Amino acid sequence: QVQLVESGGGLVQAGGSLRLSCAASGRTFSSTGMGWFRQAPGKEREFVAAISWKGISTDYADSVKGRFTISRDNAINTVYLQMNSLKPEDTAVYYCAGTRGIPTRIASLYDYWGQGTQVTVSS
Repeated sequence: QVQLVESGGGLVQAGGSLRLSCAASGRTFSSTGMGWFRQAPGKEREFVAAISWKGISTDYADSVKGRFTISRDNAINTVYLQMNSLKPEDTAVYYCAGTRGIPTRIASLYDYWGQGTQVTVSS
């Protein structure tokens, strides 16, 4: 079992940066694939980024590729999402998720979810 807690959200101007953190508890974190998803008001939850359990493989949504970077530190059970060049359309609640399987873009395949952290980008 893995429990996830996100932090680092907030209000930022367009063009700015934020770094989200997701702290995990549980002894299986280092063998858990991790992902970030986001959900804007009135929209479906969408995939943002994913990282394999060793951190070797990463995947990004086209909308964030080149601006966002996912990383993890298994020594402290934490996964990060560095967000640069933020745009108003990045405004959403961002969720950290974990899977016992291979990390994918499909939210329903993730086993663990955090409570979410709000990111608001002003124009």
